[in-house]
Amino acid sequence: MSGARPRRSVLYMPGSSARALEKARTLAADALILDLEDAVAPDAKETARAQVSAAVKRGFGRRETVVRINALSSPWGEADLRAAAEAKPDAILVPKVSGVGDLKAVEERLGGADIAIWAMVETPLAVLNLGAIAAAGGRLACLVMGTNDLIKEMGGLHTPGRHNLTAALSLSVLAARAYGLAVIDGVFNDIADADGFAAACAQARSFGFDGKTVIHPAQIVPCNAAFAPSSEEVAAARKIIAAFDLPENRGKGAILLDGHMVELLHAEAARRLVALAEAIAMLEAK
Repeated sequence: MSGARPRRSVLYMPGSSARALEKARTLAADALILDLEDAVAPDAKETARAQVSAAVKRGFGRRETVVRINALSSPWGEADLRAAAEAKPDAILVPKVSGVGDLKAVEERLGGADIAIWAMVETPLAVLNLGAIAAAGGRLACLVMGTNDLIKEMGGLHTPGRHNLTAALSLSVLAARAYGLAVIDGVFNDIADADGFAAACAQARSFGFDGKTVIHPAQIVPCNAAFAPSSEEVAAARKIIAAFDLPENRGKGAILLDGHMVELLHAEAARRLVALAEAIAMLEAK
């Protein structure tokens, strides 16, 4: 896991809706993606850009704020990036990333601005280039799955278990972990299907995703619960940490705990889990 900043629920909000941008200030999402791309019609692009810039400058409290720009090759991308750089969100989400060059172009234009880059993984070429993309370095901090676009580009169909996306999902998590990035799963489209959403969250967590992008406020609370360590997990993790911290166990690569062999790698994972739980507690206390 990249750091301990919670990114359990990452909510897309259309930049063209002033009402939605205002509503976002009251929601329990860990992060917000203020969208200038797919959620905004061409004739509303300039209005959305102005509204998002003003909203970012005003701030969203504890929520991590990300602006998804249009591709630089589009008629709106360059202006989106200039406006976002001036507004200074936490990160800029770059759509349709196919290779390192797409990230470098954004990085060069940001200059000295203290803004991270998130990359959409939503094309077959992006999946094939995941190793190079994740290794790009610089400001890159997070990979975000764009599963709707990816399915469309594949010529595939949405299936309940997403078996046709297993390779892409696994490779994205592996690439992120190899290079210390966060990684966020794609959206679940059926807002009314609470059981299906819960299953999708459980699947994403089993893959190793840090969280999931969501498209409706009703998905936030169950998403936060799905990607938060349980009290039992935290207690077990603390027990492992305490055991390795005993004087007689310091420096050991493996110890016997409650009849089970526990290795140092388990202690490292336990520390990350506890750090995440503490970060969530601090976030929710604000």
